[in-house]
Amino acid sequence: MPRPPKHRLVEELPTSDYFKPAGIPMRQLDEVVLSIDELESIRLKDYEGLDHADSADRMQVSRPTFHRILTAAHRKVAEALTQGKAIRIHGGTYRIAGRHRCRECGHVWTDAEDGVVPSCPDCGTEDILRAGPRRRGRRHGHRGPRREG
Repeated sequence: MPRPPKHRLVEELPTSDYFKPAGIPMRQLDEVVLSIDELESIRLKDYEGLDHADSADRMQVSRPTFHRILTAAHRKVAEALTQGKAIRIHGGTYRIAGRHRCRECGHVWTDAEDGVVPSCPDCGTEDILRAGPRRRGRRHGHRGPRREG
């Protein structure tokens, strides 16, 4: 019996969970499912420009495991782009990184352990707030700055 997969650390959840070719109704498209941890590997390596070792450390997996996750993600994205398929971002073996903010100095950081945060890494105080996962994009209902005229 194989060993159960280790949960990969994900720092950011996607703001969208579907991408599709423009002008083609969804009912006419096949889809490729990209897992949350596969998307995180693309974000770390391709978007943030980290090397495999740093990306693997951030996801808390070995380098060979990170390479397998990234290779599978690249293959799926290439299939969707070359074959005109939709990409659905869903599922995977992951846990969301906890973010914390120090009430004393305002330092914000992501924990590397399962929620165990004894003190601020900058000032050492134990007065800590849980900040939740980072999200990119606009919040629901935000329209941006008003335009005059």
